[in-house]
Amino acid sequence: MGHESNVREHMEIIGADGVHVGTVDKVEHHRIKLTKKDSGAQIEGAEGSHAGHHHYIPLGLVAEVEGDKVRLSANADVAVTFEEEESEG
Repeated sequence: MGHESNVREHMEIIGADGVHVGTVDKVEHHRIKLTKKDSGAQIEGAEGSHAGHHHYIPLGLVAEVEGDKVRLSANADVAVTFEEEESEG
């Protein structure tokens, strides 16, 4: 692993297939926090309730960090199934 220190704010997150998954807001608790604008609103099949709050992707899905991109080890459509929603509360 060891990618946590290399992931920075505003980096693009892409799946192994090169498809845009989201944009890094920040890293917290060994997870990548996506910006709200990238939290499900544009993902095919996502429900409207996913928009407007943060989602997280586990750092364990990061295959590599190259330039301004975080490349995941899973394709985008699979990676979004690992997303966790921000807990209310």
